[in-house]
Amino acid sequence: MKLALVHDWMNQVGGAEDVLAALVALYPNRPIYTSIYAPELMPEYYRKWDIRRLWLDNMPGIHRHHQPYLPLYPVAWHGLDLSNYDVILSNKSGFCHGLQFGKNSIHVCYCLAPTRYVWQLDSYIAREGFGRLVELGLRPLVNIMRRWDYAAAQRVTHFIAISTEIQERIQTYYQRDSVIIFPPVETARFQPVPAQEVGDYFLIVSRLIPYKRIDLAVQAATQLNLPLKIGGKGRDLDRLKAMAGPTVEFLGYVPDEDLPGLMARCKAFIFPGLEDFGITPVQAQAAGRPVIAYKGGGALDTVIPGKTGEFFTEMTVESLVPVMRDFAAARYDTAHIRQHALKFDTQVFNAQITSFVEQAYHASREKRAFNWENPMPIVL
Repeated sequence: MKLALVHDWMNQVGGAEDVLAALVALYPNRPIYTSIYAPELMPEYYRKWDIRRLWLDNMPGIHRHHQPYLPLYPVAWHGLDLSNYDVILSNKSGFCHGLQFGKNSIHVCYCLAPTRYVWQLDSYIAREGFGRLVELGLRPLVNIMRRWDYAAAQRVTHFIAISTEIQERIQTYYQRDSVIIFPPVETARFQPVPAQEVGDYFLIVSRLIPYKRIDLAVQAATQLNLPLKIGGKGRDLDRLKAMAGPTVEFLGYVPDEDLPGLMARCKAFIFPGLEDFGITPVQAQAAGRPVIAYKGGGALDTVIPGKTGEFFTEMTVESLVPVMRDFAAARYDTAHIRQHALKFDTQVFNAQITSFVEQAYHASREKRAFNWENPMPIVL
């Protein structure tokens, strides 16, 4: 089976790149097609990969400022023809699903999100912190871009969604069915500690940017005089510090080696924003700790109220305050929480992705309909 991997862009590191690394580990020595690649901004081990860039990579300043070039991405991806591969496996949040392939190929799209720039422009502008001039330039393009994006989605052979939230968006925006395979989480990194080592602090680990809604937890902890530790950096730091009381502690960047212990000793992990999936709540649960999350997005798949955590139902301080005030960590069984987290382990992702790709490939070769049967989660 001749397979190519496809990834939208390689100039920043986040959850999408965690998925890409897992796919490269599953399918080593395969070419990876991407629009742009900035080696100086990416992990050094990327340099061992066979990365093949589109012509967009030559545009001035695009490695650090790719957003102004967004109107060119559909043109660039539409010009990529991968007909000489049996399987194209794309890791998509932008425009890479618009590539071309032949009648003897299949395109399996692991959809992190339908293109936010196109379908959720207001939230995308807020998420990226664009200025007014960029916003005014984007809006006239949206209707054109939506037509292209929808048409590109119709050419995809099979969609895989990362969560129920994304599955619903794929259906709403693209009118396509999909199956759900959750992103990989390295649960083995996170282990529970003895009960007597668990502290009394709530915890957030996140980029500090407005759409993450960390301000809700800061204000709630300040109002309740409860200890809250916040790990991470970002442009929202000064604003959050200004509203924080003495019980709120900003840790800055948390090194990878310190994160498991920090999570394992928290009273509960707080996840106040609306996310497509959200890996940190799963990491906290792998460490045996319950999660307080906003009732929406990926948290609906990863948090079980009354079992592995609790929801607050409105994105307001008033909704979060009573949940934090009344939260009793002793109600939750550490072993049960961790067992739930194992459903999202990397081994489960690996087994499900490879099963899907193999079955889809053989179905295409045999010219028969393909209905994937989701394998049972691995018992770790």
